[in-house]
Amino acid sequence: GAVRGQGTMAAGAADAQARFGQSVKGLLTEKVTSCGTDVIALTKQVLKGSRSAELLGQAAKNMVTQEDAILHSEDSLRKMAIITTHLQYQQEAIQKNVEQSSNLQDQLSHLLK
Repeated sequence: GAVRGQGTMAAGAADAQARFGQSVKGLLTEKVTSCGTDVIALTKQVLKGSRSAELLGQAAKNMVTQEDAILHSEDSLRKMAIITTHLQYQQEAIQKNVEQSSNLQDQLSHLLK
């Protein structure tokens, strides 16, 4: 009977070992799956980060372009202000000439009477 009992115990131990092996396999599979999921999440995050950096770079380029456009516009406005001032001087000069010529016409008509 003792030999038979040992056989049953050995079978029980082998069975327990098999169950332990299965649970270890299960845990490993779970860990591998979890790790795979984490890697995928990390990859997505890295891609999102690089996309953000790309968008930031594009925004910076756009800002520089707009800044150049603003400076160019400012320069154009300054030039237009100078031209406007010159035109005002010319208009005043023409007005004076017109007044002087009408005075001359008056004088001429008095002389010719």
